[in-house]
Amino acid sequence: MRRRTFLSRSLMATAAPMLPVSPSSAAVVSGPVRPTVADIPVIDCHTHFYDPRRPEGIPWPAKDTPLYRPVLPEHLRAQSQHRPLTGTLVVEASSRLEDNDWLLQLAENDPFVVGIIGRFTAMTSPLSDEFRSQVKRYAANPLFRGIRVSSGVIQELLRRDDWAALRLLADHNLVLDVNGGPDTPGLIGAAAGKVPRLRWILNHIGNVPITADKPPADWQAGIQAAGAHSNVCCKVSALVEGAARNGGNAPDDLSFYRPYLDVVWNAFTEERVIYGSNWPVCERAADYRTVQRLALDDAASRSPTALARFCYQNARTAYGWPERK
Repeated sequence: MRRRTFLSRSLMATAAPMLPVSPSSAAVVSGPVRPTVADIPVIDCHTHFYDPRRPEGIPWPAKDTPLYRPVLPEHLRAQSQHRPLTGTLVVEASSRLEDNDWLLQLAENDPFVVGIIGRFTAMTSPLSDEFRSQVKRYAANPLFRGIRVSSGVIQELLRRDDWAALRLLADHNLVLDVNGGPDTPGLIGAAAGKVPRLRWILNHIGNVPITADKPPADWQAGIQAAGAHSNVCCKVSALVEGAARNGGNAPDDLSFYRPYLDVVWNAFTEERVIYGSNWPVCERAADYRTVQRLALDDAASRSPTALARFCYQNARTAYGWPERK
């Protein structure tokens, strides 16, 4: 048995969260095996890949920014790393439906990309045939693990009390990533119980500004509301961006972030917190090695099992990407 396959199965044998789990994410072992720190796989569950050299160009990022350059798996692998990356889950940032296919082709050609979170056209009421066909088409590819929406979509679904689109995602074993401002955790807290079979992932801990002050009470309440649902996970991503809202470099001292991270870990427990970098966007505030060190050192300080869960197991359970040789 290949070493990576053995490690992934061993990690899955430790205590798992109460998320709805896809058949592809299950593993059968004879008993729990606790890997050494050196053996822990590390999956970065929030990166963006794109290539402005494509004939059709790219809709994001803008040409006048440092981010406007080819950003591909080999470029992530070349980054200086605190712990060696095993792979990445890529989140689509393009508004073009066809760019889902471009990312899937990247994943097909490079097993370092364990899966993608794509983007569909707007959800409508009543549920459109176009949305149904998009779900059916992309869910047929096991590397396509779900879609990302803005918090505004969840706010509108709550207003309409219409959950048909999200139930369709759950029916096809797809995950919902949600990105938005500090009110996003509270919106997820209000909505996640409406579709309990759906696996929800809060992006960037809700994009809360991280300062030397006490974490905002409203954001804390939202995190607690979202964390109360066993089908919701939280990605510790965009940390340094949250600490560098006015430009410049983010603090590189873990103690600066700890009050915010404590809120997240206390609400979601070590079984539903996931590592993500938001690379290459994070480069505006800190280099990749710093981003990774802050998140992984914090997880390692939590408990003997927290780092393994944070780096791999929780994401594998939530996203359920297929094992590949």
